[in-house]
Amino acid sequence: MAIVKDFLLQIPSMVACLGAVLFLLALYRLFFGSSSEEQGINPPGPRPLPLLGNILIMDLKRPYRTLCKLSKKYGSVFTMHFGPKKVIVLAGYKTVKEALVNQAQDFGDRDITPVFHDLNQGHGILFANGDSWKEMRRFAMTNLKEFGMGKKVSEEEILEEIAYLIEEIKKHEGKPFDTTKPVISAVSNIISVIVFGRRFEYTDPIFNDMMDRSIDSLRLTASTSIQIYNMFPWLGPWIKNLKYIKKNVVGAKADLMEIVRGLKETLNPQMSRGFVDSFLVRKQTLEESGNMDSLYHDDNLMFSVTNLFVAGSDTTGITLCWGLLLMAKYPHIQDKVQEEISRVKGSRQPLVEDRKNLPYTNAVIHETQRLASIVPMSIPHTTSRDITFQGYYIKKGTCVIPLLTSVLHDEGEWESPHTFNPAHFLDEQGRFIKKEAFMAFSAGRRVCLGESLARMELFLFFTSLMQHFHFSPPPGVTEDDLDLTPAVGFLLSPLPHQLCAVSRV
Repeated sequence: MAIVKDFLLQIPSMVACLGAVLFLLALYRLFFGSSSEEQGINPPGPRPLPLLGNILIMDLKRPYRTLCKLSKKYGSVFTMHFGPKKVIVLAGYKTVKEALVNQAQDFGDRDITPVFHDLNQGHGILFANGDSWKEMRRFAMTNLKEFGMGKKVSEEEILEEIAYLIEEIKKHEGKPFDTTKPVISAVSNIISVIVFGRRFEYTDPIFNDMMDRSIDSLRLTASTSIQIYNMFPWLGPWIKNLKYIKKNVVGAKADLMEIVRGLKETLNPQMSRGFVDSFLVRKQTLEESGNMDSLYHDDNLMFSVTNLFVAGSDTTGITLCWGLLLMAKYPHIQDKVQEEISRVKGSRQPLVEDRKNLPYTNAVIHETQRLASIVPMSIPHTTSRDITFQGYYIKKGTCVIPLLTSVLHDEGEWESPHTFNPAHFLDEQGRFIKKEAFMAFSAGRRVCLGESLARMELFLFFTSLMQHFHFSPPPGVTEDDLDLTPAVGFLLSPLPHQLCAVSRV
């Protein structure tokens, strides 16, 4: 009787336990289950836990590392679950190219995570879809070209800014300093001229606030807490980093409104000074014609300008910082670059047309972009319709991550993918060669809007700095001490460090 009594007393807890198990199974089925006709044709991947998905096996600070490791086990197309969200990961050059280039329409939409919705609210260019994205991208492309992107006028603006940057670096008189601020300031001024029609002094408070907020937000978006927020948006009110990001958004809009206000007051419809002027004229024209529901509103202006700054300054500036760090770490490569520049150009200012005559220098720039891989997971895409890809079924609206770092470090495409080797871009005669697997600017419908400008900036800034300075570690620090581990962030920048820039001329 005692045994029966004990059993009866345990029934409530057993029922509760069984109920919990059934509840979790139901959740698993709801979030991760698939119809019987889809079984066997979904991309493989690690088994997810209910609600948590594969979060427990992820390095949330550097998720691209986890995804690269998993691609070796599950192949070039595999499934991950970021919390309850299903994600398809594409790895390796051939697979990423097939998706983004050969099936560009199918993979061309943008997946907008909660944090990037908070940052852009569905407006602008980088984190938008549909008619608004198409119109803003088309308008941006047209006007960026009109204001000289990738043309001779841009080259002249870059050369002028290089002179300011050289003088700024000379102020340190060969003593250790952080290259990040002056380099990114210089690059930001190029997009400032195109967008606003003017450059800023490096000490300008609004200019500095804009850069600081941009860099801070990009860093915070990759933090562990924000990764958790993207998986479980209902946790938002308790995420401190989200509050900081939203504060940055408010501050950035206020700074931009201040600049735009000044441009409005001096606007001349017959003579646009930059992108903002063209946008304001278009907005005014549409409003005067009675079209009050156009896509040319203040939010699209604010976020388009913000996107152009991120795409046009942070990426290029960070790449240049990597280049200077790599030159300090590998002085024999820096010596070869400087010997080539001296032999070909002497003391004359390098120009874009010199690129073909500086193959080794050009190779070093490309190898810097390849090894740094500053946007390792690209910006997530989403499928525009139900598709079959490499034999796997992928539903419309599924998040897709083109793992760009797996392309730039593809062992089947690069002789030594994890080391700094400019020979990747040189033939046996030392001539520069293009590589199809060089996808530093992504590819397809969402390829970098300012690729031509970025290529011009990287070449002119890098060659000019190499011509004027020799970069080395601070006293007491050896080349081996320089750490190439990237900092945590949406864009992979070098860890905080200082270099010495000793004048060569």
